[in-house]
Amino acid sequence: MHTTLQMLWQETRDSDSVRQRLFHVLRQSIIQMVLAPGQALSEKEIADTFSVSRQPVREAFIRLSEAGLVEVKPQRGTYVVKISQRAVLEARFVREAVEVAVVRLAAEKGIEPSILTELHDLLARQRRCIEPNDNDRFYRLDEAFHRTLSLGVKQHAAWKVIEEVRAQLDRVRYLSVPHSTPLERLVDQHTSIVAAIEAGDVQKAQEAMMLHLREILVSMPDLVRRFPAMFEGEAVFEGQAVLEEQENPAVKQETIQ
Repeated sequence: MHTTLQMLWQETRDSDSVRQRLFHVLRQSIIQMVLAPGQALSEKEIADTFSVSRQPVREAFIRLSEAGLVEVKPQRGTYVVKISQRAVLEARFVREAVEVAVVRLAAEKGIEPSILTELHDLLARQRRCIEPNDNDRFYRLDEAFHRTLSLGVKQHAAWKVIEEVRAQLDRVRYLSVPHSTPLERLVDQHTSIVAAIEAGDVQKAQEAMMLHLREILVSMPDLVRRFPAMFEGEAVFEGQAVLEEQENPAVKQETIQ
């Protein structure tokens, strides 16, 4: 664990504050399951790992708590929160609303050639992750893909919203890539999104993004069965109706309109 934390620390920018770097490292460690759901976190241990004082660690814990990733229990300690299915579903709902609007704008108004070139480059780099099963690299390229789409249509606020809700989604997304969702499927979905934008086909662009973001509804029930200790005990999964919509273009069209 300590080696992974140190590696993530090296990826942060020296110009950032210690508090910001710690938040980034701990957030990524939670997402990548280096710090497992339910695991206790020690301020002293984290501070010793990075040779920093306990104050920035405490501040990073507060930010992680606000993001819904840790729970600070007075007199008891700080713990990584187990994955809440309800929180994942709510975050996915928000993300779909935002990103479908983003691709609609991209298909309607078009995007600059330089942005399309960047998207195609990201697709090529993502496809190179398939053969070696380079899940960590794909995860970063996936984030870059969605960020490029939002910023490519000048919707910076949209990306900020996506970043805010991603905390509840990312652990499931990260867990699903090696265990439930083939990388090739995700790259093909990204490719369909870009193709629809290039063709100026608004409906197909929206449907492609909806299908992509609902992939988590396909994988989560399997993940809950396979890794029950990582999830909270609530039974709230409501994905079947959504899966039926994916198979029924008429229902999808009503949803879009």
